[in-house]
Amino acid sequence: MSTITADQVKKLREVTGAGIMDCKKALEEAQGDFEKAIEILRKKGHKMAAARQERDANEGAVFAAVEEGEGHLILLACETDFVAKNEDFRAFGQKVAEAALKNHISSAEEISSLVIEGLPLPEKLAELTARIGEKMEVAKWASVKGEYVTHYIHMGGRIGVLVALKGTAGLAPEKLEEVGKNVAMQIAALRPVSVSRETVPADILEKEKEIARAQAMAEGKPPAIAEKIAVGKLEKFFKEAVLVEQEFFLDPQKTVGQYIRSVSPSLEVSSFVRLQVGGK
Repeated sequence: MSTITADQVKKLREVTGAGIMDCKKALEEAQGDFEKAIEILRKKGHKMAAARQERDANEGAVFAAVEEGEGHLILLACETDFVAKNEDFRAFGQKVAEAALKNHISSAEEISSLVIEGLPLPEKLAELTARIGEKMEVAKWASVKGEYVTHYIHMGGRIGVLVALKGTAGLAPEKLEEVGKNVAMQIAALRPVSVSRETVPADILEKEKEIARAQAMAEGKPPAIAEKIAVGKLEKFFKEAVLVEQEFFLDPQKTVGQYIRSVSPSLEVSSFVRLQVGGK
């Protein structure tokens, strides 16, 4: 068996991030073959990752990548808040978001096909799991496209938002950035469910009506009256849950829609997405 030097161990550790003894044992098993030692460590990484799959990954961070009218968010999950702040974890999360953008993926199923630093994403995740020692997974993905797209990351990555604007002609990039960030901060803090009342998902709308009906019926109102009360209560729901009807956080005298139109009558929010660690 060839003698394993300290320099070989150091080099393998720098490349893989594995511990000193793990690197030494891998090199000994590979009889000094560097590439084979890497393969051995990867295989061990897969085993470590598989052994952790039953554990909960309820912490993590949201990462964003935006360019030329397209933006992607990914939520990279882990087990503890401590790891969510790890530099390797955060660098990896950003690389996944940038790879999603570069490949213009259009579904969550395509995430696993991304290649990060020359390896398929599942292999890189296993490698990172082996190095850091916690289960990690890309728990959520979202994207938007539009004339202008910007992003906002809140609370160190606990919340991420993408906003797409339309009707942007004639507006300076600095003004678009200002409006986009303001709207994104509004979304991060107040969690609207849709841009307008017309785009509220039907199941959410029906659930709100059903709650209002049930409350009215419990008060002894007949069905016809209960239905009218439910419709009336939807107005309050729209003001709280629809983006353009919410009070604008920087000027409560205006709605978000009024703020946007004050910048330009043609300016609109075409879409948005919001991801939150530990949230829906």
